[in-house]
Amino acid sequence: MPLARSLSMTSLNGLPQWEDEDLPVEDLLLFEVSWEVTNKVGGIYTVIQTKAKTTADEWGENYFLVGPYFEHNVKTQVEACEPPNPAVKKAMDTMKSQGCQVFFGRWLIEGSPCVLLFDIGSAAWNLDKWKAEFWDVSNIGIPFHDREANDAVIFGSLTAWFLKELSCQFDDKPNIIAHFHEWQAGVGLILSRSQKLPVATIFTTHATLLGRYLCAASIDFYNNLDQFDIDKEAGERQIYHRYCMERASVHCAHVFTTVSQITAVEAEHMLKRNPDVVTPNGLNIKKFSAMHEFQNLHSMYKARIQEFIRGHFYGHLDFSLEKTLFFFIAGRYEFSNKGADMFLEALSRLNFLLRVHKTDVTVVVFFIMPAKTNNFNVETLKGQAVRKQLWDTAQSVKEKFGKKLYNALLKGEIPDLNKILDRDDITIMKRAIFSTQRHCLPPVTTHNMIDDSNDPILNTIRRIGLFNNRTDRVKVILHPEFLSSTSPLLPLDYEEFVRGCHLGVFPSYYEPWGYTPAECTVMGIPSVTTNLSGFGCFMQEHVADPAAYGIYIVDRRFLSPDESCNQLTQFLYGFCQQSRRQRIIQRNRTERLSDLLDWRYLGRYYMHARHLALSRTFPDKFEMEPSAPPKTEGFRYPRPSSVPPSPSVSQHSSPHHSEDEDEDERYDEDEEAERDRQNIKSPFSLGALPQGKKKQHGEYRN
Repeated sequence: MPLARSLSMTSLNGLPQWEDEDLPVEDLLLFEVSWEVTNKVGGIYTVIQTKAKTTADEWGENYFLVGPYFEHNVKTQVEACEPPNPAVKKAMDTMKSQGCQVFFGRWLIEGSPCVLLFDIGSAAWNLDKWKAEFWDVSNIGIPFHDREANDAVIFGSLTAWFLKELSCQFDDKPNIIAHFHEWQAGVGLILSRSQKLPVATIFTTHATLLGRYLCAASIDFYNNLDQFDIDKEAGERQIYHRYCMERASVHCAHVFTTVSQITAVEAEHMLKRNPDVVTPNGLNIKKFSAMHEFQNLHSMYKARIQEFIRGHFYGHLDFSLEKTLFFFIAGRYEFSNKGADMFLEALSRLNFLLRVHKTDVTVVVFFIMPAKTNNFNVETLKGQAVRKQLWDTAQSVKEKFGKKLYNALLKGEIPDLNKILDRDDITIMKRAIFSTQRHCLPPVTTHNMIDDSNDPILNTIRRIGLFNNRTDRVKVILHPEFLSSTSPLLPLDYEEFVRGCHLGVFPSYYEPWGYTPAECTVMGIPSVTTNLSGFGCFMQEHVADPAAYGIYIVDRRFLSPDESCNQLTQFLYGFCQQSRRQRIIQRNRTERLSDLLDWRYLGRYYMHARHLALSRTFPDKFEMEPSAPPKTEGFRYPRPSSVPPSPSVSQHSSPHHSEDEDEDERYDEDEEAERDRQNIKSPFSLGALPQGKKKQHGEYRN
């Protein structure tokens, strides 16, 4: 047996090193396969898009993303070019000569990775043949009416065909790693293994199919993981063939990964394989870093949201906007999975607490969850028109007032304020005041909902009675559409809106990772998550007191729903009791956690998975020292020493606490920031090692 190459976690030009140099490192190619390459469907698009720069820096021109071709996506996101690798070009030409359309270019995102896109439609004439071949190797039948599964078969067959044409050019040398994301890409993995291609394979599940379906059915999922009859449950939901595709992919892969520890537990029971590596999702932090001006951005975008509130609540604006907090929940409209049911119940209890304590704080809550609508509702548009009319009136009167004042001062006179406004000015202002009269309550939704009588959010609002009454301290606004800077109502994009809010609330029951609270964190906005989300579990592991850093973690795993709802209510009420200074301190701490979520650190888990796949696929050529997946020792934030540690334990005895009381004298921003920086050590190097100092796996750890 030839001498095995010893894999090192440090890389030369981004590629793995080994002892024997018979095989040039530059020949190793990495292909990442997903239905969401250049094609946004859900959170996997964010994973691949944000990770691309780190992976491209590591692999250079040897990194390729593989996805489906959709013309509307390609026209706006991809620049066509010739493949830099002759082997890739030859494999593409072979497929094109047999009638398949293959597109190559560079994805116009940070890192500019190469993309290889297959036109599903051009190969659809092979569907029956490929479904038969898939049945022969897996005994999985695909119903003709399931278009998504049929597309997955075409996409997977094209991927396996391409990998076969490519690997034939390398004389069985271990040159290819293929990383498949989710069941839509899994057919390619299954076919590659059945054809015994010399390809190291990795499969990542971002959420199990059956887990998502079961949680959406309001089943006590996590306490009954070992009790489910998996085949029966999948069959009853008519997803048995999809479930089989997912499970076969998991068991065929050389290395199986999930995005969080909670999903790893789920996968062990749903898919019957324990993940080899947990690969947490990160973000490209540069995109969100605002040159240390995130507090200024918060103030700027908060003012824009306040303008919307002035219009939406015209005639009922009897609360102070300076003492109004903005909470929000955003994501797919999955009422129970995303925790909207618990959030609404907690808001009802919060409204009661704020009214009982006669607090002067008002909470405006936004639900940004896309649903079917047929346009903006008239009352909402009228509110913004009234606001603009009042602004124009005020500007007109101000201009006349200013001219008269200016002329009087030029003459050396102090103007008579009773005469400086004439009768016409008074009449204009009275008409403006009368125009703000309203004979109905401010709407709870900004759009006309289709089938609003069956909408779960609106039905819950009706049940708990949060109709934006004057006496309510909690106001609710459902915005059933994604945010856009071109909207006539709330002209902000999502990032701007998040920066302008005070708290993101995501009490999810099923959330394999949770990008929404992660995005809040890197923008310095506190958030609520749960111990059933991957993000929540990750923060519990790496932050000693998450609440002190603005990460409130609701226990939805070991508490009853009512107890979890009470805990969420206490978090929200405690946040309302904070002074403005306390909120500023907390936002500073939250923003410092962004280093934890940087792909420069979290990319190490993907690197480990790739090296593990090489050593398992080609054990005679690659070897790794047996060890656990990479650790993050020292990768932990201690509890801050300054006061207050968290709102939940620093509530004031009186709800009328003065913001002028300087009880945070012990807080030193620079000292705390320096201590936190020391807890996140430098990421592993992507450069070459000095000669004679090769590292073994595990030595790159913090």
